[in-house]
Amino acid sequence: MNFSPSAISFIIYGVVAIVGGLMGFTKSQSQASLISGSISGLGLIVAGIAVAQNQEWGKIAGMAIVALLIIVFIVRLIKTKKFIPAGLMLLGGITTLGIAILTA
Repeated sequence: MNFSPSAISFIIYGVVAIVGGLMGFTKSQSQASLISGSISGLGLIVAGIAVAQNQEWGKIAGMAIVALLIIVFIVRLIKTKKFIPAGLMLLGGITTLGIAILTA
């Protein structure tokens, strides 16, 4: 396995998404946060592992999931006007997508 910056960033952002979903659930009993955080986080972890195994679909899938999360968190940031968690997750998503685009 080759853990490139892309693979590492997908895995880290995936773990952050899962933890964020758990925090949203414990703080406000939001099952939507728990489900969306778990699904997107697991998808990113799987994509990161696929990238580490040099499977091209992993990078495409990871970038697609991150792009969707960026859109979701832009909408949430506009709606809530609160930097945490929406703005923080937005910055993480932009960073992850940038790493994925700029590295192999």
